[in-house]
Amino acid sequence: MVDKMILALFMPALLVLLFSRVTYNQFLGLILTVALIAASAYKGYTHTWNIIIIDAFSLTVGLWLSNRMMKRLKVKLN
Repeated sequence: MVDKMILALFMPALLVLLFSRVTYNQFLGLILTVALIAASAYKGYTHTWNIIIIDAFSLTVGLWLSNRMMKRLKVKLN
């Protein structure tokens, strides 16, 4: 259970960052990550509300980090 909580804390944020970097759009990265988490929840890998809440928190942090990353990329490109 603890390993799922640790993964739920870090993986969604990292996935948002990865997808945002690949697509150059932080909202598309968020949508792709939410779709991936929804598919895993549909398959039954998300069992408790605690993990869902941790996933949501991690998604929020990932969106914030990707927003900062995209702003820095735009400054470097200009």
